[in-house]
Amino acid sequence: MRLEEALFEVRRVIAGQEGMLERMLVCLLAGGHLLIEGVPGLAKTLAIKSTAAVLGGSFSRVQFTPDLVPSDLVGTRIFRPDRHEFETELGPVFCNFLLADEINRAPAKVQSALLEVMQERQVTIGHASHRVPDPFLVLATQNPIESEGTYPLPEAQVDRFMLKVLVDYPSHDEELTVVSRSLGPAPVLGQVLSLEALRGLQGLVGRVFVDPALVSWAVDLASATRRPAEFGLAGVAPYVSYGASPRGPISVIAAARALAVLRGRDYVLPGDVEAVVRDAFRHRLVLSYQALAEEVSADWVLGEVLGVVRAPEIDLGRTPAAAA
Repeated sequence: MRLEEALFEVRRVIAGQEGMLERMLVCLLAGGHLLIEGVPGLAKTLAIKSTAAVLGGSFSRVQFTPDLVPSDLVGTRIFRPDRHEFETELGPVFCNFLLADEINRAPAKVQSALLEVMQERQVTIGHASHRVPDPFLVLATQNPIESEGTYPLPEAQVDRFMLKVLVDYPSHDEELTVVSRSLGPAPVLGQVLSLEALRGLQGLVGRVFVDPALVSWAVDLASATRRPAEFGLAGVAPYVSYGASPRGPISVIAAARALAVLRGRDYVLPGDVEAVVRDAFRHRLVLSYQALAEEVSADWVLGEVLGVVRAPEIDLGRTPAAAA
């Protein structure tokens, strides 16, 4: 499959970080955006830059800082004295792959400007709206170890990200590979997949079969984060102030369909849903002060929910593959 070839080409540069690379392609296929949290030096920038090279798309990186203004991101109108008229200069968001590095360092006005382009796939400058290229992926990063000079993303903005991935340090063997590769020149990546082919794969995602029982399960998982006591999770209730929004189960099903395509299927299995639930829900939970005081994480809450709200039995005979 061409997607496997694309992943293989990216792995020539990126050692390890399999989860991040897979979720990046999931968001790309499903038309969503990805939020990555991890300490510096974990190849977040290199991963999206390499993916852009393999897919032939344009790439922009914006380093978010407290003095950034919206026009630095989306563009502005400039007066040309020689022509006595205004001209629109488009900003770096007009690309296929946008890396918003340390997004929580930008003030609220800049975050709001990014919100429009993430949700509407367009930017309004003056009285005119400008569409961003298709496909369009925002990969935003956050540094969890430093809070000075940061502006935490509001829940409305965080909710726009389809998935949130936590990136950890590489294993010993993976880091050994990274250091060994640094001794020689970086490999030149070849384009494996065109943007037209990628758009075709995005169309395939929309035709992936999802059993209604899996949709109901995704909704039940979201409901259990909102009303834990009703699902036999009274011990979880004190730790959750607000559960996952309706975008949670929507993102779960969309990501599960994209994951099925990545794995060469035209139907979703319970394992696909379970694989993306934590990534789709962890940033949509608002934990209580008690959870913060006791160092209870969103992943722990979701683990408890998944332990009680179990996957349904689905009839594989109803899948397109079985029908054929």
